[in-house]
Amino acid sequence: MTYYPALLDLRDKLVAVIGGGRVASRKVASLLEVGARVRLVSPGLAPETEAQANDPGVELHEREFQPGDLDGACLVICATDNETLNRSVAAEAGKRGLFVNVVDVPALCSFIVPAVVRRGELTLAASTGGASPAAARRLRERLQEEFGPAWGPYLKLMRALRERVTAQGRPAQENRPKFFALADSDLFERVAALDAAGVDQTLESVLGPGFSLADLGWSSTDLET
Repeated sequence: MTYYPALLDLRDKLVAVIGGGRVASRKVASLLEVGARVRLVSPGLAPETEAQANDPGVELHEREFQPGDLDGACLVICATDNETLNRSVAAEAGKRGLFVNVVDVPALCSFIVPAVVRRGELTLAASTGGASPAAARRLRERLQEEFGPAWGPYLKLMRALRERVTAQGRPAQENRPKFFALADSDLFERVAALDAAGVDQTLESVLGPGFSLADLGWSSTDLET
């Protein structure tokens, strides 16, 4: 099956998670990480999920699933090993026109969750379309090795530079070559090496004066992951 890839802004959006085991705990953690609100429904909770229930972003219902649990939700994730319940949740979500993911049951899913690597603002996703979760995991491990933690501060710096350049009011077509020059420069290597002086040197050579770390309000510690 071919899926349409997308990155969702779930900040302050409600997501219903049905299930209270370890898998549900991982789903809740990833949702809270991106600022979603979680309605967690399960008659029993694993220790990991029970600890998450104290998070202000979690609305806990310790009972069996009810159709009304999907009220106001924009997404539904079902993480149980109860086939009857899985089908019931998927059917209710379908009636409401809600996207639903039933963990490890692709036939009941209207969306699937890829294996993800996060490095600050960098998000890398690998999916096998449900054909092999194990292969997707191996892909994620390779991506983790290739794209290390330095991508976090590097992209944070790139955002700060972009905002400073665009604030100067020049047309976008004039700024575009500068942004590509930055991306093609040795800036990432300088950041990864925690070489603050080298970062300043690269920034001056590409953007000119007024773009040093100090000009941005940064210090050398901001280059650390």
